[in-house]
Amino acid sequence: MTRENIRTPDGGTLELFSTGAELASAGSGVVIVPPSMVTAADYTKFAQKLSAALSQPVHTFNRRGRGSSSPQPEDYTLDVDIRDLQTVMKHTSSTDVFGHSFGGAVALHAARTLPVERLAVYDPAVSVNHSVKADWTAEYERAAAAGDDDRALAVLQRGLEAGGAFSSRMPLSMLTLANKLTAGTSEGKQQREMMRTGVREIKAIIAADMPAEPFLALPLETLIVVGEKSPAYFGIACGQIHDVLSGSSYTILPGYGHDGVIKAPDKLIKELADFYAG
Repeated sequence: MTRENIRTPDGGTLELFSTGAELASAGSGVVIVPPSMVTAADYTKFAQKLSAALSQPVHTFNRRGRGSSSPQPEDYTLDVDIRDLQTVMKHTSSTDVFGHSFGGAVALHAARTLPVERLAVYDPAVSVNHSVKADWTAEYERAAAAGDDDRALAVLQRGLEAGGAFSSRMPLSMLTLANKLTAGTSEGKQQREMMRTGVREIKAIIAADMPAEPFLALPLETLIVVGEKSPAYFGIACGQIHDVLSGSSYTILPGYGHDGVIKAPDKLIKELADFYAG
């Protein structure tokens, strides 16, 4: 794996990781757009397995507010990530894109205007006809303003159903206590570092809500994958996009939830490799 910092047109910096860079002669590879609340490092296993299956490079980058990439601007909108994806695609000469969760929302909006040839998404957190709601943000902001990061994180986790159906039904007091107990772990620290950027990104998704019809501008070759155990709201938006995009493929990954990509099961890797190989 190689690591480099690349410059953006607005003077920012993006930290880029390329797995299988020595395979560049076999193709420009795939760019991964990661979700909220994670870093590019969380996709190392997935990138390695996909690169090996494709015999092509796979490029993962830290979006703003992560790693050595520039901070996320206070006036953040999805356009920031769309322009950054354009920079990464140009730098790597890649035209194939994969997006997961919030990264899937970025990829879906970006592919309407960027030169993406093949697009695949897993549980994209895109809002279509108000499919994504976040009436919990006011409660989150009250907790954050009071300096209660454990409770603020619990509100965010329950709102996103990040831990599946069980945690989404768990009393807020229990989730808050669990966050107190894990505050010193590497995962707990990462969650706290990223929750403010994560909430900003949720608001950006809602602000970019639109009907399904504009997604007709997506590439003809679009693969939509939803985890069987993922929160239902992912499937609602995906179904509407699939309905208007006649050339798209829609599949369900059996046995896996929203973290299916990070677990990198062979079934998902094969499906993506077959798709990108054409």
